[in-house]
Amino acid sequence: MCGRTACSLGADNLRRACAYRDRRGRHRQPEWVRGERYQPSYNKGPQSSGPVLLSRRHLHQDADSSERVLMDMRWGLVPSWFKQDNPSKLQFNTSNCRSDTMLSKSSYKGALLKGKRCVVLADGFYEWQQQSGGKQPYFIYFPQTKDAMETEGDEEWKGWRLLTMAGIFDCWEPPSGGEMLYTYTIITVDASKDVSFIHHRMPAILDGDEAIRKWLDFAEVPTQEAVKLIQPTENIVFHPVSTFVNNIRNNAPECVAPIELGAKKEVKATPSSKVMLGWLKSSQEGSPQKKENDLPKWTSQFIHSPSPKKTSADVLQQWLGKQGQPAAKKRKA
Repeated sequence: MCGRTACSLGADNLRRACAYRDRRGRHRQPEWVRGERYQPSYNKGPQSSGPVLLSRRHLHQDADSSERVLMDMRWGLVPSWFKQDNPSKLQFNTSNCRSDTMLSKSSYKGALLKGKRCVVLADGFYEWQQQSGGKQPYFIYFPQTKDAMETEGDEEWKGWRLLTMAGIFDCWEPPSGGEMLYTYTIITVDASKDVSFIHHRMPAILDGDEAIRKWLDFAEVPTQEAVKLIQPTENIVFHPVSTFVNNIRNNAPECVAPIELGAKKEVKATPSSKVMLGWLKSSQEGSPQKKENDLPKWTSQFIHSPSPKKTSADVLQQWLGKQGQPAAKKRKA
């Protein structure tokens, strides 16, 4: 399953990290829709809002379906047919959607058949392993390259490679009128071999821009073809994190920091974690904004081939400024 994520990039850097090539091969950055609502967080849960990619044609019927936009949507799908005046009255959990029932359950079937496919963006997601003494949280994410630190002055985005999860969205209009509510669900599949010891389910991850393109371009790729993309992936790494993340109110770099299992240490803000926080703050909305035409043409991770499997906790340690922490572990066969 997927019940908690982190997405710490600021709105402008999120655009840069999502650069892509459109149908004509032009390098593009997705434009924000209601971007002022987006709030970065190390600890996002259902009913909070988060960034998703979708085809521009969902908002403008004459748009090229290969063009992408970013939108901040609420996590937990509210079907368009829901008749109550308050979406919180929905009686069932729609934060996750099982791949084996998404074409049969009424909550998701209509939206999926109408092409309402989206990509949910995150630094990574958290999952909890059941143990005799309680639950141990892990942070799970794409393998990262060592040049993930080199973001200043580069024409190519070399920051954190975002995890790209397949989702379904819908748009609900209050019966009495009012603002339309956009919501999403994350599709889940059986866990891949490497992470199945943590949990038996995982989000459906789209690895590489071709998979993202096919999932988003509903006008060119019909539903029956798109759902073939919904498969477990082995191209992920993970490391244990502190139970500090258990409390949804905790929103700090300590949520994603690697820990050594068995070490009983109180989690406190450290000078090293503040280094990462400072780097992230430079990309937040509070920092000076570059004008639109001052932005370079970013190529981003979306244009690259899928990353090879490798350990990436050391990259995260560099961000956090920590040395000597355990590396991300891959489960041995």
